[in-house]
Amino acid sequence: MIKALAIILLFLHWRGPNAVWGGATLGLIVGIIIAIISKDWNRLLFSFAIGTFIGTFFEWIGRIASKLFHKQG
Repeated sequence: MIKALAIILLFLHWRGPNAVWGGATLGLIVGIIIAIISKDWNRLLFSFAIGTFIGTFFEWIGRIASKLFHKQG
């Protein structure tokens, strides 16, 4: 379920480079390293999903902050 939600988030943020894709890429790289060391390839997908969620969080925080600051100025 978590992995499917991560894929949905990637498709929702499809256009242009953003924090979601950066988080997913970093999660994939870290996941490959962890999977090679631990020999548990399920951790690769879990790391990918966690990276995607973290990237989504930072992407949304950035969007909210830019809307808040542009309304005040």
